[in-house]
Amino acid sequence: MARATLIAVLKVLMILILAGWISLWILKPTNLWTKTWKQAEESARSTVFGYYGLDFAVYTFPVIALAVIGFVYLHMLPREPRSRQARNSTTTLFNPFVVNTFLGILSSFEILVVSLFLMFLVWTFYARISNDFKKLMPDKSLKLEIWQLKFLRIATRFGLLAEACLALLLLPILRRLSLFRLLGIQFEVSVRYHIWLGTAMIFFATLHGGSTLFVWGISHHIQDEVWKWQKTGRINLAGEITLVTGLVMWITSLPQIRRQKFEFFYYTHHLYIIFLIFFLFHAGDRHFYMVFGGIFLFGLDKLLRILQSRPETCILSAKVFTSKAIELTLPKDPSLKFTPTSVIFMKIPSISKFQWHSFSITSSSSIDDHTMSVILKREGEWTSSLYNMVQAELDSDTDHMKCIPVAIEGPYGPATMNFLRYDSLLLVAGGIGITPFLSILQEIASAQNNSRYKFPSRIQLVYVVKSSQDLCLLNSISTLLLNQSHDKFHLKLKAFVTQEEQSNVTVRELLNDLSLVQIVRFSSKQSSNYVVHGPESSLWLAVLIGVSSVVFLVVLIFLSHAFISSEKKKKGVSTEKLMVQSYQKKVSKEKSPSWVADLIILASFIIAITSSTLLAIILRWRRLKREIPPVSPNQEKAIETRGLVEEHEIYFGGRPNFEEILSKFPNETGGSDIGVLVCGPEDMKICVASSCQQKSQGLRMMSGKKKKPYFSFHPLNFTL
Repeated sequence: MARATLIAVLKVLMILILAGWISLWILKPTNLWTKTWKQAEESARSTVFGYYGLDFAVYTFPVIALAVIGFVYLHMLPREPRSRQARNSTTTLFNPFVVNTFLGILSSFEILVVSLFLMFLVWTFYARISNDFKKLMPDKSLKLEIWQLKFLRIATRFGLLAEACLALLLLPILRRLSLFRLLGIQFEVSVRYHIWLGTAMIFFATLHGGSTLFVWGISHHIQDEVWKWQKTGRINLAGEITLVTGLVMWITSLPQIRRQKFEFFYYTHHLYIIFLIFFLFHAGDRHFYMVFGGIFLFGLDKLLRILQSRPETCILSAKVFTSKAIELTLPKDPSLKFTPTSVIFMKIPSISKFQWHSFSITSSSSIDDHTMSVILKREGEWTSSLYNMVQAELDSDTDHMKCIPVAIEGPYGPATMNFLRYDSLLLVAGGIGITPFLSILQEIASAQNNSRYKFPSRIQLVYVVKSSQDLCLLNSISTLLLNQSHDKFHLKLKAFVTQEEQSNVTVRELLNDLSLVQIVRFSSKQSSNYVVHGPESSLWLAVLIGVSSVVFLVVLIFLSHAFISSEKKKKGVSTEKLMVQSYQKKVSKEKSPSWVADLIILASFIIAITSSTLLAIILRWRRLKREIPPVSPNQEKAIETRGLVEEHEIYFGGRPNFEEILSKFPNETGGSDIGVLVCGPEDMKICVASSCQQKSQGLRMMSGKKKKPYFSFHPLNFTL
């Protein structure tokens, strides 16, 4: 009872903080906020915090506080579902609302949030431009005409829209510090929000920069203004560097370039460091605090990920499938628990010292205490190199092959398994998209003997492959498919082989044919004998975020008093006889270089992140001291069929009719609340989403007491 109350209190706190932060952005363009904020800053100057402490507390800290409370909240949530999914009005918000090949799959919730954000951008632009045009004053330095001056103000306000996008840009790509986990949205799904925000930011920034250059050009000031590095105010050259850097990152991230030249995309995207530093110099410290929350969390997240990937571990074994796929087994700490659909990021230094690739974990931590597995298919340059490396070891005919060192980040996954709280499940996989479902099925099967957990007991797996040999990827769940206990766990497989003609082979024969799988075992004697420990707990992450934010504020105040205050004092003495005291402070501030405050922010940020990293190193060192040597995976055993075997179905030479499958599914499995999880090609996801959209009719009741079946759609990604 106390736990439930605390969870409810934390949820209310997060809602209030988020509402306050959003209200701040809405009020910021108004004259009321401008007047109130100026008075607040003037009052803060005489305190130890100064205006910089106030800016950090009001603009930046709400995001940090949301993260701290959010991770405490996630720590309190039970991992396993204790009840069935309650169908309510919010369920439909996350189901597909728009389904087409151009926009993809959009839920009602996504459309609502995007619409509100666009309304906010329109409101901000309108409020700013209205105030600017009312107070329009001639520019003495540029000597612009009225229309040119208006055009320049419009260009400036486009920059504020880009700033609003930047405030949210880095939040969707946080991995361990992801705030989207509070909504049940995983990293591989939230990445597309980063793409949307990045595209919008570059669009507004290009309008901002291009329009400004246009005004400078027609007024014949472009040569003077372009290379200006002003002592105070907006630094023109810094803004131009920011825009060019952003355009390079955006162009190289286009799908046509990212998929063909991933390394080029990966390396150029690290220009974000230059982008953010010069944005700070261009916009100034006050504007930077508006976007600093996401930057602060991203910097801490990045360093924690680097720390977590060290020391390296080694691959214990590899299963080589004839479908040009391999299953890698890695050692893990027995205390490391992860939820199904979790992903890890893997780097193999012998292939590339910088490339990281994400893979879905195919094993269950409830079953395998000492190991975890991933399956990858030979497709790109990196995976081809790894496949060839394993194949070469396989052809060498030695008992134990040389160790392959590997660095691991993660696992990253949902905080709970509430996404499995349905009466029944329909799993739809295409090719290598089977990987997330392997962990789901093993997790559900292992929990059937525990009455406390409310997992679905009736599941249907629709697996679409090009060749019958691809069905060997089901090797890890072959026991579940062939040895079922009908009273507790019912799993039915419908396999579709699209590029082969009719065959008499059965699923049982394919799964029992162990010749389709070859196993390579690697020696761990030459490795460091470290296992995968995973990231720190959510509670420790909340502590690290809190400590780093406090250190930042303390260092910021100290450095600001040491450098900015003394500088103002010196300037004040030189102008004392020429100006009145009230005007003296303003002149001193204007003469003080704006980049001094910017450098203080950078120094404070570096010191704060470093202090948190040192604390994280201590925590990780304590965990590494309790090291457990890697455990060799169990020997492969032949599959024995006991009792009745479910008559699974296999179809050749055609694709599945998802409308027909969804129509028959409720009668075959029972239950009115049905979870539909899809992982595979985008066309398959769109097809299944469209069928779910047509079949689900909301919360209406059928005749009698029986509810009409409702399909809840969940898209999954096996890689990014």
